[in-house]
Amino acid sequence: MPQANVVMNVRHLNPSTSVIDIQGDVSAFAEKVLMDAYAEASSPTTRNIILNFRELDYMNSSGIGLLVTLLIRANRQKQRLLACGLSEHYQHIFKITRLSEAIGICDTEEQALTATGNA
Repeated sequence: MPQANVVMNVRHLNPSTSVIDIQGDVSAFAEKVLMDAYAEASSPTTRNIILNFRELDYMNSSGIGLLVTLLIRANRQKQRLLACGLSEHYQHIFKITRLSEAIGICDTEEQALTATGNA
């Protein structure tokens, strides 16, 4: 079975906000890595999770599907997802898939942190 070509590092900015730094490819093979990163980023006090796509190399439709699954899990926990660092291409993909209506899109991590109200 092919392995995921992705690394996700979790940073806890404060008790209510975590960042998942995504490096590499988000495809079906990234499912375990993404869900493990979400579990690490999430705590009883976490209300905001910022997905930092600055070092994203590639994302396909399966990767978009994983983000939808992640969004459902976050919504169940009453958490808000934000995305930053998306290239113009992926910002367009988020818009045409309407993912941008559910995941806040910010240019930078600083803007995403401001959007959480924790800047």
